[in-house]
Amino acid sequence: MNLDIQTNSKINGILDILGTLSIVLSIFIFIPLFISLQQQESTRVIVSYIITIIIAGGGGFFLHRLFHSEIYIDLSAGMIICSLGWLLASFIIAIPFMLGFQINFIDAYFEAMSGFTTTGITLLAGLEEMPLSLIFLRSMIQWLGGLGILSFFLMITFRSEGEVWQLFGAEAHKISSSRPVPNLYRTIKILWLIYTGLSFLQILLLTIAGLSVFDAIIHTMTTLSTGGFSRYDASIAYFAESGYSNFQIIEYIFILFMFLGGVNFLLHYKAVKRNWQDIIADVEFRYYLKLVFCFTALIFLSVVISQNFPLDFKNIEDAFRTSLFQVLAIMTTTGYETQYIGSAYFVIFARQLFLVMMVIGGSVGSTGGGIKVIRFVILKRLFGREIKSLALPRRAVKPLTINQTKVDWEDAYRISGLFFAWLMLILLGGLITAIFTPFGIATSISGMFSAVNNIGPSYITVAEMIEIHPVVKVTYTLGMLAGRLEIIPVIALFRPDVWQR
Repeated sequence: MNLDIQTNSKINGILDILGTLSIVLSIFIFIPLFISLQQQESTRVIVSYIITIIIAGGGGFFLHRLFHSEIYIDLSAGMIICSLGWLLASFIIAIPFMLGFQINFIDAYFEAMSGFTTTGITLLAGLEEMPLSLIFLRSMIQWLGGLGILSFFLMITFRSEGEVWQLFGAEAHKISSSRPVPNLYRTIKILWLIYTGLSFLQILLLTIAGLSVFDAIIHTMTTLSTGGFSRYDASIAYFAESGYSNFQIIEYIFILFMFLGGVNFLLHYKAVKRNWQDIIADVEFRYYLKLVFCFTALIFLSVVISQNFPLDFKNIEDAFRTSLFQVLAIMTTTGYETQYIGSAYFVIFARQLFLVMMVIGGSVGSTGGGIKVIRFVILKRLFGREIKSLALPRRAVKPLTINQTKVDWEDAYRISGLFFAWLMLILLGGLITAIFTPFGIATSISGMFSAVNNIGPSYITVAEMIEIHPVVKVTYTLGMLAGRLEIIPVIALFRPDVWQR
């Protein structure tokens, strides 16, 4: 009986928080509604926002009033709220997408999930002809999803430190336990202030470089968030193809902010505090730099050799910029393109390297996806430790350290288990893709690679993705969510014992 009361109280508390989250999102819909009215867009688009505000705001108010209760949010409740929160947010945004873009619900939900998880896979073509308000909404949800929907929700609806920790931990358990300040609420606020400050800086630089204010805002929201949605079908290549005289400068600005998006935001705080020694000493940051350098060098050499163009400054600089751009776009999981990664511009060797980059991803505490650089380092050192142990006595102490701190073996086992689950998800998604599509092995695997690692580009073109079987779209939608929340919170939804704890 007590267990039933506890479970009901838990469910009431979960519904209360979801209702509040729904209200918060409905308020944000007023921004694209204002843009739509200002641009005098069609009645259909304007009405789609009004309907969304009524459903999200009214439904959220109903849940909040009906199920309002005070509960202690433990880790299990935090995980459930986290997963349901992202599912609910995608459902809300799917409404204006479905009505405004005039697409079916599965496609609209896919697009919304791709936005919030900053994956960037799109089922839309002809973006240049789309209503500007919908393009703005599409970018805005990537910006909100960059540091996490719930982290933003927690920042503007302050709750107790315990609640903040459990919700933030469930959504962003990939973020290091270290904080710039002891209070977690202040930590979240600092991270969002840095995120917002860098966003304003990029908007300013892109505007100076020649982009319209609207284009600068749209693309900034999808750069630092490492989301990759663009206003144009050609992605960032549009600025070169459209004759922007300084498109090289524009691309270098994107390169800089993609790089910053892939860095742990706690290091950004240390940079603000001019704590350069801690930044330089950070193992993950050093590996991040090494990986970017090595991958860029390998891709650059493969382009120079395969394209066989005259080795003058213009061609070399163009090949270097394109290689660096695509390495950062893939590794930080931003997903922008100046060259389609499946084109003849990149040889098979380069395409295989792109898959490796998709798996590694950005840094812990960044907005990037993938398994994260620090986990790659830990798995690498675990393997090296096993090799070294062959020449050591059985009882020899062989600690694993990162940043001069001993890594707890429980954390190492958790990382190994997570990596195994990651691989199984990718293989399962690749198998489902192969069953329901005519694609080959590499192409089928690349689609789920893209979804689970929240990367965007794959060897499936946008045109092919639009026509892909609905079962595959649903699989990729779940893959995007599992990848963004790192699998465990999603699995928690299907465990009755987690609901009853």
